[in-house]
Amino acid sequence: MNTDLFLGHIVDVLGQRIFDGRITLKDGKINKVEECAVPEDAPYIMPGFVDSHVHVESSMVLPVNFAAAAVKHGTVAAVCDPHEIANVLGMDGVRFMIDNAAGNPFHFWFGAPSCVPCTNMETAGAELGPKEIGELMQMPDIHYLSEMMFAYGVVIEVPEVMEKLRLAREAGKPIDGHAPGFTGEFLQKYVAAGVSTDHECFDITEAREKVGAGMKILIREGSAAKNYEALSPLIAEAPENVMFCSDDKHPEDLQKGHINLLVKRALGEGYPFWAVIRAATLNPVKHYSIDCGLLREGDSADFILVDNLQDMNVLATYLRGLNASDTVKPCELPLQEAPNNFKAGKIAAADIRAPYDAGKTVQVIKAVDKELVTGKLEMEPLVKDGAIQSDPSRDMLKIVVYNRYSAAAPAVGFISGFGLKKGAIASSVAHDSHNLVAVGTSDEEIVAAINRLVELKGGLVAVDGASIIAELPLPVAGLMTCGTVDAAAEGHNLVQKAASDLGCTLGSPYMTLAFMCLPVIPALKITDRGLVEMN
Repeated sequence: MNTDLFLGHIVDVLGQRIFDGRITLKDGKINKVEECAVPEDAPYIMPGFVDSHVHVESSMVLPVNFAAAAVKHGTVAAVCDPHEIANVLGMDGVRFMIDNAAGNPFHFWFGAPSCVPCTNMETAGAELGPKEIGELMQMPDIHYLSEMMFAYGVVIEVPEVMEKLRLAREAGKPIDGHAPGFTGEFLQKYVAAGVSTDHECFDITEAREKVGAGMKILIREGSAAKNYEALSPLIAEAPENVMFCSDDKHPEDLQKGHINLLVKRALGEGYPFWAVIRAATLNPVKHYSIDCGLLREGDSADFILVDNLQDMNVLATYLRGLNASDTVKPCELPLQEAPNNFKAGKIAAADIRAPYDAGKTVQVIKAVDKELVTGKLEMEPLVKDGAIQSDPSRDMLKIVVYNRYSAAAPAVGFISGFGLKKGAIASSVAHDSHNLVAVGTSDEEIVAAINRLVELKGGLVAVDGASIIAELPLPVAGLMTCGTVDAAAEGHNLVQKAASDLGCTLGSPYMTLAFMCLPVIPALKITDRGLVEMN
């Protein structure tokens, strides 16, 4: 068989036509595209899918292992923001991700994290100021400025923020946005500064206004935040200004599918074929100038074979002319080579005591399943021995955030929405600074969970009484495993099941827990410095 010759029904996203033909390859590129007769049962040949915004770290695996899983679903490229590891390890973390991806035929399109830390309301493990952003902008492996989360900093023209934006514009690289709820004059100032995308829309009216202001909308369907249902009308309304992204994808979800699931869903709901396909291929390739191919002569030979245009079952993925199943292989990182930044010591129950201020109610974070936004409640406390206790009967639980980078007292708050009836869960994945976060039904169990994280130097843990009932070590920066997606998924499923067994009612309890520390998303959150309210 000639592996440089492919016959099939060719899906031409640029010309918006489907024709029978053959594609010949040479040296990893498309040499010729010609029309000819092909068997009726020949596969469809089409450009591969692109994830237009993802934090690879959230898959809990390294870039090489993310790619090995993603190509099975027809993904050939990912616009990657190494924001998470940068908050832990700074420039060294960004370089680690680039180095791990080097030599892989998968198209990793890395950005420069713009907000490390994202605000002054939390403690991160590193800081990327204008000097570091300037260095990153000159690196050939950095292709855009990642999401500008400090949106209000743009509006009020904080000098450091404006300098980062200037450096990106000067380098001729796109600027990604992050502005949930931004409309009106604030939105106009944000766009005028050069911000060109947003993946944080959760309301169609807001999204339409952003499209009208000139922004590209990234329709997100991740493990925690799912905005497709609200935003999908844009596929038909603004086909040139829409892309698909996952943002955060847990390993077990990546096993099941990736951008292909959004394509299949949109087509199944009757959205125009070409609008759907361009959102998954052409639009991100054009916007970010990704070097993956679109089936033009001279392009990199990146494409997929699918059985039909309804089921979209991926038969094979090709990268630079070679079958990805042969060239994109999972790889185990030796534990001794795993980088980390972890200085926290163990704590005691007395360290998370919450003294009762007589006569006052308690501000309680309201977690919302499948959303990053939270609500705010005022609740009467359960008090014992002069201290406020977790109250599982009313789903009012203690939440603790503990700085893992330096000696500091834990921050204590209360949260509703997790539904735990017993035990505690804890994680070193806590957006964006990735301090330790735990929620539980008793101080002793919360402390046991946190102290196990200290022993592991990062991971996910579930505790019942005095016992650790499930854990997933994350030795790479406290964010990622050293192994495959399958191994990470198995471990993550175990801790998720443990959380469910403890009574948790959330679909993705650890992902939701991680976002309770993200102060740039409304309304009430908690960081290592205490409660934060964002309107």
